[in-house]
Amino acid sequence: MERLYTEGKNFEGVVYSSLTLLKGDVENCRFTNCTFKDLHLSGIKFVDCEFKDCDLSNAMVKSTGFQNAIFKNCKLLGVNFADCNPFLLSFHFEDCLLNLSSFYNLKIKGAKFKNCKLHEADFSGADLTASSFVNCDLAGAIFDNSILEKSDFQTAFNYAIDPNSNRIKKAKFSMAGIMGLLYKHDIEIK
Repeated sequence: MERLYTEGKNFEGVVYSSLTLLKGDVENCRFTNCTFKDLHLSGIKFVDCEFKDCDLSNAMVKSTGFQNAIFKNCKLLGVNFADCNPFLLSFHFEDCLLNLSSFYNLKIKGAKFKNCKLHEADFSGADLTASSFVNCDLAGAIFDNSILEKSDFQTAFNYAIDPNSNRIKKAKFSMAGIMGLLYKHDIEIK
């Protein structure tokens, strides 16, 4: 069966359903104010695509490819990115709501998160080498056996990262966020 291919199109205000959803390879497309909520995006490959003001909450992304995907001001509540196709997987999130999302065991070196809410997001086992969390709220986010080397947490807040169970060599943290590294010692810093 021939795989469908969509390139260079702009989609605005589309509320996708299982009947209207694009299939196959989607390249260099822009989705603005579109809804993919609760949909199976399985097997679709998005290459160099931008999602702006979209709702992808609880979308199922099993074997979905996101290669150089940019999400701006999107709602991605509860998305299990751990199910994505790992081949050339790369993300950029800006002003996004990613609460309860999972990045479990993903290799997403250089991922960019800017002005995002990542409450209770799961980064366990993820390789986030050289990633950045600019002005991100990481309340309740889980970092366990994660590779955070050379990552930037200088303006991130509400994180709790145990240096004993994560690799943090050359990661950047601010003095204001130092308690996020020492939380388990139950100490007071004045």
